[in-house]
Amino acid sequence: MRQKFRLGLLINPVAGLGGSVALKGSDGVASQAIALGAKPQASHRMAQALDIFVKYADEIEVVAAAGLMGEDLAKSKGFTTQVIDTLNSAQFGETTASDSRHFASAMMTQNIDLLLFAGGDGTARDIYAAVGDSLPVLGVPAGVKIHSGVYGITPVASGMVVKQLLEGELVSLMTADVMDIDEALFRQGKVMAKRYGEMQVPAEPRYIQAVKMGGRESNELVLADIAAEVIEQIEGETVIVGSGSTVAAVMQELSLDNTLLGVDVIASESLLASDVKANELIDIVNQRRLDSLPVKLMITVIGGQGHILGRGNQQLTPELLKMIGKENILLVATKTKLKALEGRPLIVDSGEPELDQWLSGYYRVITGYRDYVMYQVSSPVSEA
Repeated sequence: MRQKFRLGLLINPVAGLGGSVALKGSDGVASQAIALGAKPQASHRMAQALDIFVKYADEIEVVAAAGLMGEDLAKSKGFTTQVIDTLNSAQFGETTASDSRHFASAMMTQNIDLLLFAGGDGTARDIYAAVGDSLPVLGVPAGVKIHSGVYGITPVASGMVVKQLLEGELVSLMTADVMDIDEALFRQGKVMAKRYGEMQVPAEPRYIQAVKMGGRESNELVLADIAAEVIEQIEGETVIVGSGSTVAAVMQELSLDNTLLGVDVIASESLLASDVKANELIDIVNQRRLDSLPVKLMITVIGGQGHILGRGNQQLTPELLKMIGKENILLVATKTKLKALEGRPLIVDSGEPELDQWLSGYYRVITGYRDYVMYQVSSPVSEA
């Protein structure tokens, strides 16, 4: 009789809470984020991963953290579930980093084949502190910032890797860096990344994300050319301005203050709102629609990873993206960043797989003045 696959399951319920309300993360600000109207998403994103291989539930034994940290979701999906003791915080949602470390450490004694966890870079650090490189792990991206290389590129992608394992495909293990940044500095617009160690992850380059590239774009002339092209295209328009250095170059050319790691809004080349929250963006778009005015969205590519949505810009919610429409997305990037992807598609991870599929396709990327590249935007949901 075939031995069942033992899957460790751990969810950080507060991961990503700060994203939609412009807090740039969740470390130490979960209560503030909820007070501002943020809704927990980590369990929902883990559910997207589980749905990919739930048909194999009879072949899996889930070893879950208690309550909201894994147990509730595993049982709701019909998995045979062994629960690792109980913490009051795990039952009632008042979870901390020590809870993640507690459950990850406990799983070390449960002979699991893979630890699947949902969170952000802080969660990856907690898992690493507990298990080091002694246990295969795989992250389901649910945080605001995902610099570590231990995550799938989307929740669906993480599910696809587990599905491959269950179907007996040969999936090698590789080591991947655990990275994190100082959120206090991050909220001040400064990025200070640090490598904390490495963990074992399934080596599946289609689905596992690369470590984010650091550094500033060196070719200032290229950035100036991109900015000149964008400014011509948005004359008189209302534009939601995403995060990133390439987009920042456009704001600099317009002599406007820019929230490098947040979302701003400009109207007729003037600053309308800075560091805007998700609900505020919805209000702005609704008002413009009442006046029959379209709103455009300008976003760029995370170097090395290829994400254009779902990393550091969770203010751009599925509801907002549907309101704006695919045709009003301005995608800007240098050819250097695109070439560094070595042919891999750009990734959308909005939080809704169906929306990701709708947003997929070939986009005209602004790469200079009167200079464009056709590039594919994709999501693993199409393969699932």
